[in-house]
Amino acid sequence: AEGARAFAIGLKPLDPARWLEPDERLAAELALKDRLARERPAVVFQAEAVTQDAQAEVLSLVVDHLLADHPGLVARAVETLRVPGIGRAVALADGSPPLAVAGRLVQDDLVLMRRGAGGWRLAAASLSFPSHWSLAEKMSLPMAAIHAPVPGFAGQMATRVDRVFDNLRPGIPVWRLNWSLQDDAEPHHPAPKRGPKDWSRPHVRVERQTLRALPRSGDILFTIRVRLDPLDALATHPDGRRLAALLREDLLRLDADQLAYKGLADAREGIAARLAALAT
Repeated sequence: AEGARAFAIGLKPLDPARWLEPDERLAAELALKDRLARERPAVVFQAEAVTQDAQAEVLSLVVDHLLADHPGLVARAVETLRVPGIGRAVALADGSPPLAVAGRLVQDDLVLMRRGAGGWRLAAASLSFPSHWSLAEKMSLPMAAIHAPVPGFAGQMATRVDRVFDNLRPGIPVWRLNWSLQDDAEPHHPAPKRGPKDWSRPHVRVERQTLRALPRSGDILFTIRVRLDPLDALATHPDGRRLAALLREDLLRLDADQLAYKGLADAREGIAARLAALAT
């Protein structure tokens, strides 16, 4: 909507009071997180043993933010955080990993990055809504290896991202948005993109990502908030024509490697035609 190009870093300063943004999908998405944690615990949570203190720091930060900046949403009762509007209560000290507890309080996925000899690595994560990547393949890897499949990441962009991480300061979070298109409404996609897809009802997937330096541990918390909507919702959006035109421009601008990475090589022309119709 603001003209940012695909595959750009595009970070902007973020008001700490707007760090996390619970919305009307809170109950459904937290219920889905609970189900995935029961059915696929090793898929949605992993952590290095040395991250326990940093995980506790994240949990404290999340609880303090919800109480201070979303006071009508939550209430604290001893070691429990209640969300009265959706009939939810989360024990804050039940023996579960603190990052997993924090993940049960918010719609965002929470990824803890730690600096080491090999650069910034993925040290812990509560990850319920990945887009075709898994903790099993990325855990403990440095940034360059995590983003190896991303076209154009190696080299200058990798250096810029490392510099951004190195220069983050506590209390000054930043954020960005990205977009992709998928053939269903399922937010949980840990498997790689494979096989034919049915693009009869494409969805727009937008990730609101934030980066926040942790003052005690020195780690960085990367949050990922997923929003999924049918492409056809642009037909009733008040700014839908302009958005459809901009999305079509971005889609047509992608080169072969970028199309393959987004899984859109066979779908681009059909989706571009639908966007052209939505833009008129």
